[in-house]
Amino acid sequence: MLFFTLLLEVIWTLAANGGPHGQDHWPASYPECGSNAQSPINIQTDSVTFDPELLPLQPHGYEQPGTEPLDLHNNGHTVQLSLPPTLYLEGLPRKYVAAQLHLHWGQKGSPGGSEHQINGEATAAELHIVHYDSDSYESLSEAAQRPQGLAVLGFLIEVGETKNPAYEHILSHLHEIRHKDQKTSVPPFNLRELFPPLLAQFFRYNGSLTTPPCYQSVLWTVFSRRAQISMGQLEKLQETLFSTEEEPSKLLVQNYRAPQSLNQRTVFASFIQVGSLYTTGEMLSLGVGILVGCLCLLLAVYFIARKIRKKRLGNRKSVVFTSARATEA
Repeated sequence: MLFFTLLLEVIWTLAANGGPHGQDHWPASYPECGSNAQSPINIQTDSVTFDPELLPLQPHGYEQPGTEPLDLHNNGHTVQLSLPPTLYLEGLPRKYVAAQLHLHWGQKGSPGGSEHQINGEATAAELHIVHYDSDSYESLSEAAQRPQGLAVLGFLIEVGETKNPAYEHILSHLHEIRHKDQKTSVPPFNLRELFPPLLAQFFRYNGSLTTPPCYQSVLWTVFSRRAQISMGQLEKLQETLFSTEEEPSKLLVQNYRAPQSLNQRTVFASFIQVGSLYTTGEMLSLGVGILVGCLCLLLAVYFIARKIRKKRLGNRKSVVFTSARATEA
């Protein structure tokens, strides 16, 4: 696992420096980066397929990841937290054991930062939690080269009004690993609190690593609900780390890959896309139609009530007139 992690770090350092090694040129050196099942993607909710057989994900061990400190590492392209193998997922075809989590973000003053998008909308950042199929493979490096050998959870992160205490367990240590290859230890904390509260609504598709060598071995689960951090926490992520070992320092920003073509792949959803049944124009037309219908119904009730009232008044006058004639007689 260590060898595979180091290999990816070297590859990313070469690939992410722009010029001939930028994202557009990845396929020249790493052919799988140009294949037809790449990640991330833009999830179009009006094109997903509802799958009632998708089981809810059950993360185990995340609330109590043990007593040993966790390694936090600036590897030059992200901040990465190593996870113990006591953490695993249920609800997938096989048992997937946790290996590490890391973040993707943008640049201060620029929109976006997440890798996945939903209906063309990127968020400020994205959390990835990487697992491998421990039932079938001995290590992360072996699983990474096999179909569905990896399972990655993707959580979109948006800016909220308050500081998120769970993310502070990571962000408060960034100043200790400002430069590439620096590491520090983080006391264990409740990792489950990094997630949004509800995990029932998610998208599932087959994809790839989002960095070279772009192995198409990832079973992706991207959650509909978003996590939140404060603007101050986002800026700490955007302004603290450097992608270089020493001077001249190069700020570590915009470490996300652009969305890739879906190429006939199916994106499954664990929930019915109610909002995607109608376009905005159709929803407006439907709303106007309902309003007009309600007005017509009210008018009909009004005229019926008015007619009944007139009829009752007429009957009452008739009774009074008849009674008066009887008295005169």
